[in-house]
Amino acid sequence: MLSAVIAISALALTFGLLLGYSAIRFRVEGDPVVDRIDALLPQTQCGQCGFAGCRPYAQAIAQGEAEINRCPPGGETTIIGLADLLGRDVVPLDAERGEEKPKAVAVIDEQVCIGCTLCIQACPVDAILGAAKSMHTVIASECTGCELCLPPCPVDCIHMTPVEQDIAHWKWPFPDAASGGVIAAREVH
Repeated sequence: MLSAVIAISALALTFGLLLGYSAIRFRVEGDPVVDRIDALLPQTQCGQCGFAGCRPYAQAIAQGEAEINRCPPGGETTIIGLADLLGRDVVPLDAERGEEKPKAVAVIDEQVCIGCTLCIQACPVDAILGAAKSMHTVIASECTGCELCLPPCPVDCIHMTPVEQDIAHWKWPFPDAASGGVIAAREVH
């Protein structure tokens, strides 16, 4: 019995050391440009840019496969930040992708909601709570305002409500410590 415990402990230690060494030796670093571009994007995960989310769009921008003006939720602030970061010219928002709107959150009329769960399945950030055949509600602090929950709702009980512009939702230029320039507008939480 003691020899089995010693043998298993020795194997666990050996595999742990091997995995630790492999993690250090074969480490794959992320692209810092992609990380910085992704940090500038609004993280709505709405897909309006034509990509599955903000990270794939950031990768496409970094690889030169997409323009910096395809993000309606980010609007002009994001375009300016991306242009500054990448040394490109500021271009107007691509009208085919949509128009810049004030920040809004989804609100579910719980009296009308039938509990179909289609909105829950459509939400890319899991901001909607509810269960089948029960009313649903939106966690306002988690909602990105992507509007992806609107089309699947069969009873049109979801409405977008603009976010009040107060000190908790005010945006200011966030300085880039490396270059001393402005890289983004960050939202206060």
